[in-house]
Amino acid sequence: MTPTEATQQYLEKAAALIALAPSLQKALFTPFREVKVECPLRRDDGSFETYVGYRVQHDSSRGPMKGGIRYHPEVELDEVNALASLMTWKTAVVNLPYGGAKGGIAVDPKTLSVAELERLSRTFMQRIHDVIGPTTDIPAPDMGTNAQVMAWFVDEYSKFHGYAPGVVTGKPIALGGSLGRDAATGRGVLLATEAYLEDIGEKVAGKTFAIQGFGNVGSWAARLVGEAGGIVVAVSDVSGGVRKAEGLDVAALLAHVQERGSLEGFAGGERIDAADVLFEPCDVLVPAALGGVLGAENAHRVQAKLVVEGANHPTEPAADEIFAKKGIVVLPDIFANAGGVTVSYFEWVQNTQHFYWDEPRVESELRRIMSKAYAELRAVKSKYDCDFRTAAFALALGKVAHATTLRGL
Repeated sequence: MTPTEATQQYLEKAAALIALAPSLQKALFTPFREVKVECPLRRDDGSFETYVGYRVQHDSSRGPMKGGIRYHPEVELDEVNALASLMTWKTAVVNLPYGGAKGGIAVDPKTLSVAELERLSRTFMQRIHDVIGPTTDIPAPDMGTNAQVMAWFVDEYSKFHGYAPGVVTGKPIALGGSLGRDAATGRGVLLATEAYLEDIGEKVAGKTFAIQGFGNVGSWAARLVGEAGGIVVAVSDVSGGVRKAEGLDVAALLAHVQERGSLEGFAGGERIDAADVLFEPCDVLVPAALGGVLGAENAHRVQAKLVVEGANHPTEPAADEIFAKKGIVVLPDIFANAGGVTVSYFEWVQNTQHFYWDEPRVESELRRIMSKAYAELRAVKSKYDCDFRTAAFALALGKVAHATTLRGL
């Protein structure tokens, strides 16, 4: 099942639950604009290559469209469409005044020099600058991109439109970025977990966690879980996984990855296959890598009691059905990993006001928004007696449909 098909299935289930009119349903499911651009690149050795870039703008009924730009060899239109749609629902779930968008280039950034990466990024911005902007569509970093890429985007955009730091978020602090942005998605994962556990009378302290993916989201989630008293028993990245039943030394893990670039060679635990981290005995599983890692073929092997989706679309619909039968609770991506877009919103607000916050305020505001979103999500779940994912899509669809109707679109 493709990402678009899976998202469509979730949406149709939620639409039926809230009795959304078919005509409005079709309008909400159809993207506003799909952009596909040629991105030629002169390599350092003088050779010439052409890459394909995308920007899908899904919905703007609740505000400017928002979503990351990823550089990855597997970027293609179907995936970008699904992720743009998910951004619409994600921003609605946490009640940000945004719609959804997503973009990317089908390229492996590891094969490019820094100079080549800069030239490609500037070319991409030249191709899409006329369809984005601080009040139209606001990109951000995603897989394979970072603050430096956003800095190049800002600079290139300014050549056409003048000073506009709010055109992208996830920028370096020196160019108008927000404190707390690096930790934001991982912190959101922790806050989502805390909200659910507190709801059932439990705490993060003492709970065991397995985290698939040790990039920005996974590493920050591990660090923050440890600070909250949780026990990280297994982690993985592209080089493989490592586990230790009594708990890994997260500080040592972070230092090792900082020095070596991956978990490979870490001696503080037993080496395992990267995929096996998903099936480790634990209280909480955090898939924080690629999408589609939990499906019909392997969901029955998950031993966690709670799955908190740090990645976008890590769970296929068939896996959701298996989890429901096993009594495994899933906090869906459009809520659980919304910390990143929420702090991106804070950055945009600061850029708009030209007034910048300290990190405690960022963390406090993020906690407030995630807590309120969980309360709304829990209320919808109770009202319709459904799972959290269906409740999240129902909550989001209701908000976007209401805004669309009010605007008369």
